[in-house]
Amino acid sequence: SYAYHLPLDSGKNHLSFGLSLGMMSQRVEQNDINGNPNDISVGEYNGQRTYLDGDFGAAFVSGGLTIQAAIPNLKSFFKKDVVKLADVVTFFSAVSYNFALKNGIEIEPKVAYRGVRGFDNMVDFGTQVSLSEKRFLLMGVYHSNQSATFGLGLDIKKRYLVSGMYTTQTSELSGYTNGSFELNLRVNLAK
Repeated sequence: SYAYHLPLDSGKNHLSFGLSLGMMSQRVEQNDINGNPNDISVGEYNGQRTYLDGDFGAAFVSGGLTIQAAIPNLKSFFKKDVVKLADVVTFFSAVSYNFALKNGIEIEPKVAYRGVRGFDNMVDFGTQVSLSEKRFLLMGVYHSNQSATFGLGLDIKKRYLVSGMYTTQTSELSGYTNGSFELNLRVNLAK
């Protein structure tokens, strides 16, 4: 991932642009199938090749206000017939405001609106709480598909950010899976 920040004045207003590239490889584990493992659709899904994909986003920041927009999964955005995956996000937009309180505590509520191919667009309501001058992060998000995400993070010397997030499943899928967990590492190369 790479981000570029363009100052708009000598104050706190700037535009940020980001580009992320990655490899996508998805498979269904045969042992986890509750049904016919010889189903043709499983074979077709597992026969997909690993491919390069990317995301593009932009953000406007003015003081505590942040307005964001992104196009994830650029390959499927430009070539709609190439990638046949479920639950592909088609766009992302969000507005948040950061309230700086005393003793290095910040609270940032956020509202996001995003599209998912083949489903109703989703609205997310959440808040991130930063403690000790953004060294410790706590977050929670409610999604309009009746799931929720909870996370925490640790910023080490303003260079490394380690975070983990757990997302509950929607009510329709709760009998099949308990949710998903992500572990992330961000390294600030500019420091």
